[in-house]
Amino acid sequence: MTTVQNIIISIVEGLTEFLPISSTAHMRITENLLGISNTDKFTETFTVAIQLGAILSVVVLYWRKFFDFKNWQFYAKLLVAVIPALIFGKLFSEQIDSFLEKPLFIALIMIAGGIIFLFIDNIFKVHTIDSEKKVSFLTSLKIGLFQCLAILFPGLSRSAATIIGGMSLKLTRNAAAEFSFFLAVPTMLAATGYKLFKYYKDYGGFSSNEIKQLAIGNVVAFVVALLAIKFFIGFLKKHGFKVWGYYRIIVGIALLILIYTGYISS
Repeated sequence: MTTVQNIIISIVEGLTEFLPISSTAHMRITENLLGISNTDKFTETFTVAIQLGAILSVVVLYWRKFFDFKNWQFYAKLLVAVIPALIFGKLFSEQIDSFLEKPLFIALIMIAGGIIFLFIDNIFKVHTIDSEKKVSFLTSLKIGLFQCLAILFPGLSRSAATIIGGMSLKLTRNAAAEFSFFLAVPTMLAATGYKLFKYYKDYGGFSSNEIKQLAIGNVVAFVVALLAIKFFIGFLKKHGFKVWGYYRIIVGIALLILIYTGYISS
């Protein structure tokens, strides 16, 4: 992987991680367009590890929330919500890896998720929870279970699954999006830590070049994710989710065309 390829992939990660459009699908498309093999173990680790930079953007933007140690309920709710993902990730790790290698499956899930977003604002009209403080522990657990759908169905998008789950449980659009951001921190931190540890264990550590690539990737992902989150919240208040539905469908169809023409293997 060259530095230019690194930066492009990291920009894609930062842009798509917190938007309901599937970072997995975009990363796979980008890797193929750049001619990068996703079977290379460092590349596979890199695409997960740069999530750390994206995580830090959430912590920075919502630092008052994350460093309000008197509000222990906030941390407890995130712990409750992340437990299902940790269990599902462990139980279905092999199935998940096999699905990640199937662009056709990802494309179909992209389109299906897009159709849901076309109607989500009309389906869930009753909103009684407008902030994280009003989210109960039971609701946190249920949102955590929705997050598992993204683990089982790559291409759905972790943020899409948790936002849909939140809105179905009467969270407002903004509250659902923000809780999705908060939940991303422990979820992605666990995934990143596991990938880095596994690579370190299997290959005896990281070379100086690999450390450099990880550093560049995380810095780029951090800056881009910071801007993407600010944009998303502002856009969401004015326009809702329909545009993201159309976008997902277009990208899903584009991926199907690339598969059909043989540019990407199904």
